[in-house]
Parts: sequence; C-alpha cells; structure tokens
Amino acid sequence: MRVLKYRRMIKFLTQFGRYFLLLKKVFSKPEKPVLYYKQTLRELVYLGLNSIGIIAIISFFMGAVITLQTAYNTENPIYPKYLIGLGCRDSMILEFSSTIAALILAGKVGSNIASEIGTMRVTEQIDAMEIMGVNSASYLILPKMIATLLFNPILTLIAIIIGIFGGWIAGTLAGVITSENFIYGIQYAFIPYYIVYSLIKTVFFAFIITSVSAFQGYYVDGGSLEVGRASTKAVVYSSVLILLFNVILTQILLS
Repeated sequence: MRVLKYRRMIKFLTQFGRYFLLLKKVFSKPEKPVLYYKQTLRELVYLGLNSIGIIAIISFFMGAVITLQTAYNTENPIYPKYLIGLGCRDSMILEFSSTIAALILAGKVGSNIASEIGTMRVTEQIDAMEIMGVNSASYLILPKMIATLLFNPILTLIAIIIGIFGGWIAGTLAGVITSENFIYGIQYAFIPYYIVYSLIKTVFFAFIITSVSAFQGYYVDGGSLEVGRASTKAVVYSSVLILLFNVILTQILLS
C-alpha cells in the first residue's frame, strides 16, 4: 500500500511538472507573430463565436428557472415582489454566468481542444512540426489560450444579459411578477463590482479550460482510444479545477 501511494505521488508530481514545463514552452517568444495573429483569429471564431448559441440557450432557461423558483419560494406576502428580479440578477451575475457557463465550455471547448491536439499527436503532425523547428506547443496552444481569454468574458456578459431577459420573460408570462416589479428588482441596490468579480473568475476559468485540455491532448500516447480518454480527462479535470478555484476566488474577491 505504501509503495502504491508513493507511485501515485510520483506520478502526480511528474504530471504537475510536465504541465508547467508545457506552459513555459507555450509562453516562449513566437517565431512568426503574424502566423499567431491569424491563428488567434481563427480560434476566436472556432472557440468563441461558435459557443454563443449554447451559452445563450442555457442562460435563457437558467434565468427562467431561477425566477420561477424564487417566486414560488417567496409567496409569503411579507416578501416584496421585486426580490424575484433581484434574486435572478444576483444569481446570474455572481454564479451562473461565470461558473456554470465555464463548466459548459469545459465540456464543449475543452473536449475539442484535447481531441484536436491529441489527434495531431497520434498522427505525428506535432513531431513533424518539431522536426521543422516549430515550437509546436506555442503555435498550437497560445492562440487558443488568447482567444478564450479574450472571448470568454464576452460570453459571460452575454449570459448575464440573456439570463436576466429569460427571467423577465418567464416571470411575466407565468404571472408571478409584473414587469415593473422585475425591472425594479434588477436595478435595486446594484453593485457594479459583482460584474468585475464575475469577469475575473471567467478569465481564470478560461485559462484552466485551455491549459488543462491542451496538456491532456499534447501528451497523448497511443491511438484513437487514448485521444478519447484524453478528452474525457480534460473535461473532468477542468471541471474539478473550476469548482475548486470558484471557492478560492470567491473567498479572496468577496471576503
């Protein structure tokens, strides 16, 4: 048992070290910045713009559910009706627009990154790039990282707006709150720092999703089955780290 524990610890430390060595290669000076610029624009479309649809749909229904649940749990006449709008606003800004959206993107974007880079590894495309003198880690990973760091905050803002809109639609159509009360609630005691807090979390989560997924794909060893396993690991590890850093960042930024 003790030997097994040591082996697991050594394996963890080895992977931990390889992760930071990969980041060192990623952030090294690019050979041709123009190529990185073009690649980053492609990644903005592939990883950013293509994610707007899923984020918008989930945020809309998330805001609707939050509004209805808040309404049905505050039926006591002591509670003012505008609390429904306030609860929807704060829930979307503080947690759902950043953390839940990041978990969704870990599944969509993270698996795509791991499978794309992993396929290039098992088909020896990365080895060919290394032979040609190209820093494969930087060329393949850095544009993806820049694209997600730039676009994920925009996705968070979209999620906030559409989520609150979905809450307004659901609340008014279900008759649980008037439009005037809901709008008053989303304006009541608004703290702009909450938006900043949400965007800061989003940047950290974007880095986690991209770096962890790229790491899993970059060091794939085997064939197509291993690529699938790497994609699964990328989603699982990214999700766990997102939840962990959500607790840490909340304690640091809101305490």
